[in-house]
Amino acid sequence: MGNTLSCCVSPESSPKLPSRQAPERLEEVHTSTDVSDDNTGPYLQHISDREIPDELALESNPSDHARASTIFLCKSQTDVRDRRKSNHINHISHVSPSPLSKKYSSCSTIFIDDNTVSQPNLKSTIKCVTLAIYYHIKNRDSDRSMDIFDEKLHPLSREPVPDEYCRVDPEHKLIYRFVRTLFSAAQLTAECAIVTLVYLERLLTYAELDICPSNWKRIVLGAILLASKVWDDQAVWNVDYCQILKDITVEDMNEMERHFLELLQFNINVPASVYAKYYFDLRQLADDNNLSFPLEPLNNQRAQKLEAISRLCEDKYKDLSRAAMRRSLSADNLIGIRHTNAVLS
Repeated sequence: MGNTLSCCVSPESSPKLPSRQAPERLEEVHTSTDVSDDNTGPYLQHISDREIPDELALESNPSDHARASTIFLCKSQTDVRDRRKSNHINHISHVSPSPLSKKYSSCSTIFIDDNTVSQPNLKSTIKCVTLAIYYHIKNRDSDRSMDIFDEKLHPLSREPVPDEYCRVDPEHKLIYRFVRTLFSAAQLTAECAIVTLVYLERLLTYAELDICPSNWKRIVLGAILLASKVWDDQAVWNVDYCQILKDITVEDMNEMERHFLELLQFNINVPASVYAKYYFDLRQLADDNNLSFPLEPLNNQRAQKLEAISRLCEDKYKDLSRAAMRRSLSADNLIGIRHTNAVLS
């Protein structure tokens, strides 16, 4: 079959193998095929023998494996280290420290944010996602691209694209403005923004592309288009995006979506563990770049709401524990159980 992880080992049927093999190779093949004297058929590998080892899983695509590091966080570490070094030097040179811009809780006031993994804050999430895209463009390895994503060949507006457009990296504010306009007009959710970043990194890994100044708008648009259809129950149609971007046609949107899916190998699944990893890595990115999430002081109304949610969760886990105790009893629950005398005959 031409694959080293094939489930069948049949050296005679493969045309790529030479007729004469080394003695070590023959011994290895005979050892793997001769399983027992009774079974003369070919040896079938167990499915666990073909699974990816943990060492290879860590180096694989982060949009598929929860243990692999996200690409955007790795690309941002260089700038973060340089910024921390410069801040340390400036802090030593200045005599008077600057006022604190981050809010901290105290004994009298507790600050909390409503940004959770299940209900992220829309504005903060879009800022973090666009910042991750910014680091992808800024710290890219090369300028590998495809014609379907080239804005010079497929412009999003009737205005002519300048010649130096492909050589000037966009600022974070420009990327944020573009994504924020699409999300506001299409009324997309914050979860859709996280899935957009997952699809973007999956495209760059599968297709071996680089997001650069000449293709970032169309790649981001294709990822948003696909994420909105997969994540939201009421998906936005391609013609709706044509009303947002007045100069783009439906045929162009359909062709870009088809190419995007083919490059993703139609893998649009986002596991919960991968989604959670991207969410917490985005929070880490925000903390490294001093992007604070909106904090509000804890008042009586919010405290009562949190208490009601905690009681609901506590009652839910109590019911689950009671159901588990009915199925089996441990040594801790043997107190109070009545014992009967055994009758010996």
